[in-house]
Amino acid sequence: MNLWSAFKKEVLEQARTKKLLIAVILLAAFGMLSPLMAKLIPDIFASIPSLASYSSLIPPPTVNDAVAQYVKNLTQFGVLLALLFSMGAVAQEKDKGTAAMVLSKPMPRSSFLIAKFMAVSLTLAIAMAAAAIGGYYYTYFLFEPLKATAFLEMNGLLLLYMLVYAAVTLFFSSLTRTQFVAIGGAAGVLIVFNILAALPNLGKYAPEAMISNAIALMLGQPISNWWGLWVGLITIGVALAGAWLVFRRQEL
Repeated sequence: MNLWSAFKKEVLEQARTKKLLIAVILLAAFGMLSPLMAKLIPDIFASIPSLASYSSLIPPPTVNDAVAQYVKNLTQFGVLLALLFSMGAVAQEKDKGTAAMVLSKPMPRSSFLIAKFMAVSLTLAIAMAAAAIGGYYYTYFLFEPLKATAFLEMNGLLLLYMLVYAAVTLFFSSLTRTQFVAIGGAAGVLIVFNILAALPNLGKYAPEAMISNAIALMLGQPISNWWGLWVGLITIGVALAGAWLVFRRQEL
């Protein structure tokens, strides 16, 4: 079985297990709701008696607030989906014995792993496309038109940020037969990267720097640091290579 056949199998599984549907619904919902939330925050404060006195301190919402809310929601829930969809990619198949059956076709273990990463990537890309369409329309309707090219570039960076944690989770999934250990290891890496991002002079090297770069691209601001992008790409490469090195020697 070649890589293309393995990829089609994984895509079909994403559809059958409703992962694709869940991802599209969740990210599309937050894509549409983000500009709406940015628009309604002052009104929400004004409608709550205990907070009404503070509503006048909130500046009128702008398109920048809509973009910031969009990025915040999509990165949080996108990374969550990347972790959940990848945690059992290998571990669960090893535990159930299906990995041994599939690899007896025969199929190279590298194709087995790459197909899984490609399928998760496609699922997240489709979900991000749905979120982008909804977010763009509602931002246009509630605020002003966005620059389509910059908006596309921003979403591309956000997708790449999610794929960093999909690859890391896949690596930990290849180490174990327990998917919760896999998601625990990936969550640990997420925490480490977030701590690194908060440190002066070191934050620019964390993949989280891609988030601020994405916002800067959308707002037309100059970007002098692309280290987060390069570190993210290297992390994906190292995670996938590490998963293959570990998985190819395992007894199934």
